[in-house]
Order: sequence, then C-alpha cells, then structure tokens
Amino acid sequence: MSFTVLGTGKAVPKYVLTNEELSTMVETNDEWITTRTGIKERHICKDETITELTVQAAKNALENAGVTPEQLDLIICSTMLGEDITPSQACVIQKEIGATCPAFDVNAACSGFIYALDVADGYFVRKKVKHVLIVSMDNLSNIIDWQDRATCVLFGDGGAAVVLGEGDDLLAINLTAVGNDRVLRIPHGTNSSPFYRHPEEKAVLHMAGNEVYKFAVNAMSTGIKKVIAEAGLTEDDVDCVIPHQANIRIINASAKNLGIPREKFFCNVNHYGNTSSGSVPLALDEANRAGLLKKGDIIAMCAFGAGLTTGSCLIRWKGKD
Repeated sequence: MSFTVLGTGKAVPKYVLTNEELSTMVETNDEWITTRTGIKERHICKDETITELTVQAAKNALENAGVTPEQLDLIICSTMLGEDITPSQACVIQKEIGATCPAFDVNAACSGFIYALDVADGYFVRKKVKHVLIVSMDNLSNIIDWQDRATCVLFGDGGAAVVLGEGDDLLAINLTAVGNDRVLRIPHGTNSSPFYRHPEEKAVLHMAGNEVYKFAVNAMSTGIKKVIAEAGLTEDDVDCVIPHQANIRIINASAKNLGIPREKFFCNVNHYGNTSSGSVPLALDEANRAGLLKKGDIIAMCAFGAGLTTGSCLIRWKGKD
C-alpha cells in the first residue's frame, strides 16, 4: 500500500514581473533572458504573504480532491522560507484551514516536493494515514539580490499543493543528496547575539550557474532513468514528464539524454520562472486542470536543488472516475 494523488491546487501572486520591466531594474533584456532561460515572466509577491499562498493552494487542492480539512491525517509543507522560523509553515496551514492533524516542514530546496512525497509514502506504508496534504511553496523574491542579473531573472514566487490518499500509484521514488554549500546557498543573514564573532553575510542567494547547470542535467536524466528501471518500465512507457522548471536549456538537454520525446515534457517555466519546491507541483496542477493527464498515465517527476539534492519519482495518474 502506498498512495494515489487525489487532487491538486496552485496559488501564485497576482503581480507579474515581465522581462521588459526587469530590464529597467538591472542590465538585461528580454532576448538575453529568454534565450538563456526560456523565462518571459514570473509572479512576485507584493501584497500576498507566504501564509496566504500556502493556505490558498491547500484549499484549492482539497476542493479538487473532494477531501475536507477534518479528514486530513498529516500536513507536510516543503519550503525554504516560511512565514516565521517557528512555528513551522505546516502548523500555520493546519490552523488556517481548520485541520487538527500533525504538521511539519521539510527543506530540500527545489527537491522539496519529491522529498515530501517520499516522507508521506512512509506514513502510508505504515498505515498511519489515509489522507495527507502536501503544500510546496517558496517566496524567493525576498532572498534574491535584485542587482545580480545572473540570478534575479531566474526566480519567481508561488507553488502548489496535492492531496494524497491510499492507493498503489507510486511506482518508484528515489532521493539523493551530495553535501555542497559552495555552488548554491543562501546565508542566514544577521545574528542578534552580542557574543557572535563570525562575519555576517547578507541573506541573498549565491549561485555558481555553470556548476549548477552541469549537476542539473545529469541529475534530471539519471534520476528519471533510475525510477523507470526500478518500476520495471522503459522510457517508452512514460506518458508525461514533469520536470523542475528551472531553465528551459536544462529541460531540453535532459530530454535529449533520456531519449523521451520533448513533447512529453510539460513546461511552464516561461510564465513562472523557478519557484523552487513549488515548481513541480505547480506544473502538475496546471497539467491536471488543462486535462492533459489521463487516467492510467505514467508520469515521471524530477527536481534538483541546493544541498545538493535530487528527487525523482514515477506515479500512475488516478484521474477522475
């Protein structure tokens, strides 16, 4: 016994920051961004809080699944930056939607959604739960150096949620971590202790783009191949690939390495940029609501992120009866 996906739901800020507007803030232009990343625009928080977004995504997923908050046995939130250091964002979601179940956060950066699926799987296998809510959301605009054109063009805010129920639709899942705090990191920022003597760093994202690119292409293709093999299937059996929406060049290179037709890859990076752990479930929700996923479809999902972490899984789509 594992799980099946009962419903999905997304939430993104209303404000859309286009490449054209971004070019008035930093030395760049639409052609430079589009050719290198595939991104045309991204959603950025102005008035919304991370709590408002996570709660909206949760409610949308619950409605889509036909599950009430009272029926939830567990809430997991994957995020790098909740509303507060404590309590966890999952506990805040629990309060706001009126659930009463246990709740906690996981932080695996952009791989957080897949990590959360693996955690939830353990609860289903042990028969501890019947319904689990996973909310994956990040508010990266708060921790971006908006003068660094190499990074500020890449990221957006938002994410999505899924409701899981009992079932046998998780076919394979694989997580990895290769400890590395050099190529992708966000320092904690200022320290309030009068006794602390270490140098302080501004809490903004630092990334060695070329090294991340090489890691990402290998991680995507290797991860998807691994879960396909674990499930006893072949690349031809995969109906849809939902990759981490970080960069269109990474997605294209991964598709080439895998030998899976590019048209099977669902992409929305042009509208949202990289939304970290929210990226894969946001794409899953859009594909679901667009009617692109059919009952019985085999879906591969894969993500990579700071850590360096990766997560890959293969699921069978339950669909609506």
